[in-house]
Amino acid sequence: QVQLVESGGGLVQAGGSLRLSCAASGRTFSTYAMAWFRQAPGKEREFVAAMIWNSGSTYYADSVKGRFTCSRDNAKNTVYLQMNSLKPEDTAVYYCAARPRSIVVLTRNYDYWGRGTQVTVSS
Repeated sequence: QVQLVESGGGLVQAGGSLRLSCAASGRTFSTYAMAWFRQAPGKEREFVAAMIWNSGSTYYADSVKGRFTCSRDNAKNTVYLQMNSLKPEDTAVYYCAARPRSIVVLTRNYDYWGRGTQVTVSS
């Protein structure tokens, strides 16, 4: 059974940092794209960032480029989203998602999803 479990969310002041984790299990994800999406209250879920697990190639939404960084730990089967210089508009539930091979920004193209972790940035 495939599972993606996010952790690391919390409350932080503007300008602060958080690191989100996504622990993956149930299959081999080495050829998968691992993505982060977020959903703020009253808004649609939006793409944030993604990484191709085996190559390390990354792609970021313009709104987070230069502030957020994807990484992975193969031994722990975990991907991370390092979030720096956080802004109040980054407040949302953050989801980890996975799909085979390539990075896309549309939610409907992802096969597996975690349950999300809340990130709240105070001003």
